[in-house]
Amino acid sequence: MAEANALENLNKELTAIIQVKEDKKAPVVAKQRKRTAPKQKIILVKARRKMAIARARLTKGSGRVTINNVNINLFKPKEVRELMLEPINFSSATRDIVNSSDIKVNVQGGGLSGQTQASRTAIAKAITAAANSEIVKSAYLKYDRTLLVDDVRQVEPKKFLGTKARARFQKSYR
Repeated sequence: MAEANALENLNKELTAIIQVKEDKKAPVVAKQRKRTAPKQKIILVKARRKMAIARARLTKGSGRVTINNVNINLFKPKEVRELMLEPINFSSATRDIVNSSDIKVNVQGGGLSGQTQASRTAIAKAITAAANSEIVKSAYLKYDRTLLVDDVRQVEPKKFLGTKARARFQKSYR
C-alpha cells in the first residue's frame, strides 16, 4: 500500500511539473543566422568595340587590374598596354579609385585592337560608376568620347562579284 501511495504521489508530481512546463513555454525564438561579411559594392559594366565584348567587374581591393586573368602590366605590345591604362592614368582621382579597388576584365571575340579598345572602355565605365561623380564623367567625355561611349562600328562583310565589301572587279570591253 505504501508503494501504491508513493507511485500516486510521484504521478501527481510529474503531471504538475508537465503542466507548469506547458504553461511557461518559452516563445519560439527564430534561429540566429551566422554573421556574414557585409556585402561589397560590386560594379559590373560591359563595353563593345568591333566584334569584341569586354565585361569589367570592379570590387574593393588592392589595386590589381587583370584582363583575362593576366596582369595588365604584363601585356607585351607597349602601345596596347598604354591604351588600356589610359583611363586609369587619366588623373589622380581615377588613380585613387583604382588603387583602392580591383578591376577584372573578361574580353571575348574580335582581334587585338578591338579587345584593347573594348577593355579600355569597360575600365573607364567602371571607374566612372565607382566615382559616382559627374566631374569624372564629363572629364572623360571631354578628353575622348570613346572612353565612355561604345563604338559599335563593324567591318562590312564582303559581297560576291568583288574583292572587298564595296569594290567590284573592273569591267573590260576588249
